[in-house]
Amino acid sequence: MEKGFPHRRRSHTVGAVTEAIEDDVAAPADPTTGRPGVLGTLFRCCGALAATPGRLLRPRRPDQRLLASLTPLPVPAARVTVGLRTLPQSRTSAPVTIVAEGVRSLRTVYTVYGAFLVEHPKARFLVDPGMCANVHERVLPGQPFPLGLLVSPDKPVLGLGDALADAELDVTDIDFTLATHLHWDHVSGLLELPDSVELRVTGTEYDWAMAGPHAPYGVVRSPLHDRRIARLTLDGPPVLTFTASHDLFGDGSVLLVDLAGHTPGSIGVLLAVDDGTRVLLAGDAVWNSLQIELIREKAPMPGQLFDADRAKTFETIHRLHALPSGIEVIAAHDYDAMLSRA
Repeated sequence: MEKGFPHRRRSHTVGAVTEAIEDDVAAPADPTTGRPGVLGTLFRCCGALAATPGRLLRPRRPDQRLLASLTPLPVPAARVTVGLRTLPQSRTSAPVTIVAEGVRSLRTVYTVYGAFLVEHPKARFLVDPGMCANVHERVLPGQPFPLGLLVSPDKPVLGLGDALADAELDVTDIDFTLATHLHWDHVSGLLELPDSVELRVTGTEYDWAMAGPHAPYGVVRSPLHDRRIARLTLDGPPVLTFTASHDLFGDGSVLLVDLAGHTPGSIGVLLAVDDGTRVLLAGDAVWNSLQIELIREKAPMPGQLFDADRAKTFETIHRLHALPSGIEVIAAHDYDAMLSRA
């Protein structure tokens, strides 16, 4: 396998990680609580499958009027910079034609799962705390059949505690976590963090994920059980091609921007990195940079299941496409982009 990608858990760290979990983290809730029903899910899957062949032949066309209206605004100057390191935990593969609809190819692309470690002078934090060890047993049962099969990462999965240990850190070294959105594969690692580690997420996203008797597709509520939540609001001005922002530290180094669509409260995290670059962690606004290049949404299967608002998601892809060339975009599942920063 490629250099830098984890194949297995580091056995010599398991004891320390387990001790931290036992000492500081409460027993998780039942992952099946709030799980959507199977019959409704199968009906939705059939509809998405039926729509997919037509969109392979005739993908949605870019909105030229929207593109013409997108003039990037300046980025506020950053008074400090941050360190960035990606923590890959697992991977799988998918046909490129479902990742970017209308791409007529039989090839597959790797998709990656993991977390992003950011070191600011005032805090060390994780953007999307990724996955816990044994996620197939501890979290994936919260997805209804057949969604758990469709999104299952390859085994073994490197747990968050072991991924941090590879970076010579312990779970107690993390000050807080920040979610681009609340799908299970982005927050299951919370199960390995002490209860005292806060999750910061937009209020819009948290309300969407937790309201009602059934969780939205892609959400498993158990990792959020008894977690300290800080609700964020994008209360700042437009930045680049994005309509709203929030300066997390007030120094320009970590700007949150609006990437709504994939989920209602999805955000991107724009970093001023200590190597002189500007990096946008884009969550699942896209799964692969090919979508940004071609302005293509996901195929209906699985896009109709996992994109909460397909029209808004497509608009966000236009905004990513219109970014200036100096912005490095890392989608959370883009294998090559994530591995380049590991």
